[in-house]
Amino acid sequence: MSIAKRQSKQREAALVHKTEIRVRFSETDAMQVVWHGEYTRYFEDAREDFGRKYNGLGYDDIEKSGIFTPVVELHINFCNPLKMNDIAIVEIHYIKSLAAKICFDYFIYRKTDNLLVAKGFTTQMFTDSKGELLLNPPPYYLQWQKKWGI
Repeated sequence: MSIAKRQSKQREAALVHKTEIRVRFSETDAMQVVWHGEYTRYFEDAREDFGRKYNGLGYDDIEKSGIFTPVVELHINFCNPLKMNDIAIVEIHYIKSLAAKICFDYFIYRKTDNLLVAKGFTTQMFTDSKGELLLNPPPYYLQWQKKWGI
């Protein structure tokens, strides 16, 4: 499936969480809007907050299991600008997959008017401590899914 087709349809989320982020001066560019690279950080902040809310999938939990989950795919569509002191609402959607990967969709809104400013997705793969790709979801991940009714 092409990226354009993937982005045109909203996938069904198994879990959803929202994180608020205030835009700081250091995140803006010469045009006084959020520099495009900061959106990757906003996605990361949302994943960290998601992992705290749905405990068992936080970075500490994953690390303790001896498994790593590097991001192998990242896509962002920019729709409208954010500026310094705007509050961004990052809505993160956990997308269930039967494969050995973690998929998230992201929708970033400006809080004052609920305007969509960016959307995107990430895919993370499971590897062992040596960086070898796992072909099956690790047991801790399957237990986490069961715990949250996924």
